Amino acid sequence: MSDLSTSHAGSARGVASASVPRHVALVMDGNGRWARQRYMPRFFGHKQGVDALVRAVNAFADRGVEYLTVFAFSSENWKRPSEEVSGLMSLVLVAVSKYLTKLAGDGVRIRIVGDRETVSDKLRKAWEHAESLTQHNQRITLSVAFNYGGRWDVVQACRRAIELGVKPEDVDEAWLARNMALSFAPDPDLFIRTGGEMRISNFLLWQAAYSELFFTECLWPDFGEAEIDAALNAYAQRDRRFGMIRPNQVVAEGA
Repeated sequence: MSDLSTSHAGSARGVASASVPRHVALVMDGNGRWARQRYMPRFFGHKQGVDALVRAVNAFADRGVEYLTVFAFSSENWKRPSEEVSGLMSLVLVAVSKYLTKLAGDGVRIRIVGDRETVSDKLRKAWEHAESLTQHNQRITLSVAFNYGGRWDVVQACRRAIELGVKPEDVDEAWLARNMALSFAPDPDLFIRTGGEMRISNFLLWQAAYSELFFTECLWPDFGEAEIDAALNAYAQRDRRFGMIRPNQVVAEGA
C-alpha cells in the first residue's frame, strides 16, 4: 500500500490519498433489521439511516471523495407494504427540511436521479428546491437515486434515442453514457453494500461495470468512519486494470 500520510484531505483517518476513489456508489441496506434487533418499527431504522447518511457524506468528503451516489428507493421498493412506502416518502420531506440547510452549508451539492414521473408533486418540488439551493456547491456531489433502477436507466436512454430519431449506427456506448441518469459524474470506482447481502440489486448496472465491489455485514445505521476507512483502504489495495495487462506483467510472464 502507499504511504498513509494524513497531510492531505483525501488521506484523513489513514486513507491513502493517491488511491481514494473519485466516485463511491452505496447501497444502504439493513435499516429494517437494525430496527428489528431493537424491537422497534422498521420506520425507526430508516430514520436512523438518514442520520447515518448525513454523517457519511461529510466523512467521504473529508477523505477526498468527489461523488457519492446512494440507493435511497428502488423501482422495486414500491412492492413493499403501503404504510412503509408512505413513511419513506414522508421521511424524505422531513429529511430535506431537517438537513438541507446543513448540507448546503457544508458545501454538498445534491442531485436526484431516477424516474420523477410517479412521485408526488410535493416530493418533486422538494427535490427541485434541494438541487437549486446547492447547485453551486463543489465539495462533494451527493446523488440520491430515488425511484431508480439500473434497467430503467438503460431503457430510458434507449427511448431517448428513439424519440430523437438517432440512427442505430450512432447509438454506441459513448452516446448511451451521455444519456444515462448519472451522465454528469464519472463511473463509480467503488461500490459498497452494507447489511451482509452480496448483490448489486439493479443499482447502476451500466455505470458499475468496472467498479470495485465491497460488501460488509455492518447494518447501514451503524456504518460510520471506521467502516468507511475499511472500505477505502480495501479499495486502495485493489489492482484496477480494466481488462488490460500492465506492461510489467507481460515482461514477467515472458521471462
